Amino acid sequence: MGPRLLCDVMLGKLTTYLRMCGYDTQYAQEEGVESDDAIRTLAASTGRTIVTRDRALAEQANDAVLLASRQIEGQLAELHDHGIDITLPAEPERCSVCNGRTTARRPEQRPEHAPDTVSNIWQCEECDQYFWKGSHWERVRETISSVTE
Repeated sequence: MGPRLLCDVMLGKLTTYLRMCGYDTQYAQEEGVESDDAIRTLAASTGRTIVTRDRALAEQANDAVLLASRQIEGQLAELHDHGIDITLPAEPERCSVCNGRTTARRPEQRPEHAPDTVSNIWQCEECDQYFWKGSHWERVRETISSVTE
């Protein structure tokens, strides 16, 4: 289990990638938190490391990772260089939408909207979203590979 993370409001796309990599990642905007004080309070109360592009927030926080890049590839590379393992797990562990845990579903539990070519499906225990390894998973894998190899 890796670090528990809290991404500030500038890092929505990164939040999705980190969740897909299996990290327990809260997103400040989803929590209705925007001010630096509120972000620091939330991080402290939930035992999370802040990930931010805001220099002042990073300097005021006890535990923060300051990112310089605005692009997802650069952000992933910076986290990788910071010692955070940026790899996709063999099976989705976290919901990229809400951060809930996912559970594998049996073939008879397949949703009607899932492609017929997909054999393995997971569902979020919190928001009921379904997931499978499709084109989005492949694009994320390619992006991650490009910055970690």
